[in-house]
Amino acid sequence: MSLIQRHIVFGASLSLFLLLFFTVAYLSVFPPASLSLLMEKKLMDLPFALILPILSLMIGVAAGGFSGVYSSKELQQIADTLEELDKGRTIHMSESKSVVGVFDQIRKLQNRMNEQTRLAQKLANEKAEDHEKRVQKVVSEERNRLARELHDSVSQQLFAASMLMSTITETLDEADKNETKHLRMVEETIHQSQLEMRALLLHLRPAALKGKPLEEGMKDLLNELSQKVPIEVQWKIESIALDKGVEDHLFRILQESVSNTLRHAKATKLDVLLIYREGRIILRIVDNGVGFKMADHKVASYGLQNMNERAIEIGGTLKLISLPQKGTRLEVSVPLVGGERHD
Repeated sequence: MSLIQRHIVFGASLSLFLLLFFTVAYLSVFPPASLSLLMEKKLMDLPFALILPILSLMIGVAAGGFSGVYSSKELQQIADTLEELDKGRTIHMSESKSVVGVFDQIRKLQNRMNEQTRLAQKLANEKAEDHEKRVQKVVSEERNRLARELHDSVSQQLFAASMLMSTITETLDEADKNETKHLRMVEETIHQSQLEMRALLLHLRPAALKGKPLEEGMKDLLNELSQKVPIEVQWKIESIALDKGVEDHLFRILQESVSNTLRHAKATKLDVLLIYREGRIILRIVDNGVGFKMADHKVASYGLQNMNERAIEIGGTLKLISLPQKGTRLEVSVPLVGGERHD
């Protein structure tokens, strides 16, 4: 039985009960001379005693129906509000005064649920950040360990092998040209392996700025690079006031680019530029290496994705241009926010 039907039955029953109650009360106070008078008196050809129950029943049904429709509408409003609450949407107060108290309770419930959701999300974010920091720490420690082991073992062995091959080549007679040629090929292979090992060590254990300004950190890195690898390194670096996060990302992009140049480019010259122009920071790294086709799979191995993500994180853009046998040019452009100027 629906809500409206229950209200109709209740209204009809209540009206009949009240009719019976007041009839009995009236008759007990004012007893008629004869009950037959009620049956004899007619209205619209119906006995008066029959019209009263019918009229009362009709009034009760009408009142019950109206009450049922009104209550059903209010309950539907509450049901709709609870559904909105379940979906996480903002609820709206009803204009009906009879359900204002219910809506107040629902609003309080929504506020508590929103607060619990906020706290749950905050806790999840804190746990995720803590987990990420721990993972990054473990990865960094493992990379440093591998870098130390490679430097202490493989790198030293390659250096010793290179020195030995140089000595052997110098002591050979000029008549043994064929043998000398092969030995020089081996020496060149060892030399290239040393170059790639240095690049790998730079990639595994990148030097941090450690509180130094970006200009000083870049110059230290490029100075060290020019001393350890047979590449002509040139640079123009301006002193620019930047936030620590921006400096760190630009420095990491430079490290990644230099590492990729050493491993893949086979370049003899490397140019680095850091300038401030028209409200933007420009970092440009150019080599004269073998280059590659932009549609080739080597773009991925060049570390473009990692460097591009770093550029995006500081609101910048990264462009990479390369042609076979024409070298590679990488440029990062970052807007300087906050009105800071270079010195």
